[in-house]
Amino acid sequence: MFTNKLDAKKRRHLRIRKKINGTLDRPRLVVYKSLSHIHAQIVNDEKRTVLVSASDLKSKSKGTKTEKAKEIGMQVAKLAKEKGVTKVVFDRNGCKYHGRVKAVADGAREEGLQF
Repeated sequence: MFTNKLDAKKRRHLRIRKKINGTLDRPRLVVYKSLSHIHAQIVNDEKRTVLVSASDLKSKSKGTKTEKAKEIGMQVAKLAKEKGVTKVVFDRNGCKYHGRVKAVADGAREEGLQF
């Protein structure tokens, strides 16, 4: 059963990546979620470069994992605005749009990123 869950996530990820591509005008906001941490990056796929990244490993904020995820979304949006990025394409990386993934998206929207 465990491999079936991983296979399903991998299939969702590939299906999403067929449709989503980050450009210079609209880079891709990628969310990676592990059991205990969350990471977010803004990527330009044309040049294969990471423009901005944020992780809860570096932040010293307290609270639940969902609250930390929202702060990561806000932090990545602030850094993106400093780089001049206002519009992004959201890549949930095969995860369901629920919980911590949704919290990252909500935090980024609060800081002014447009999806």
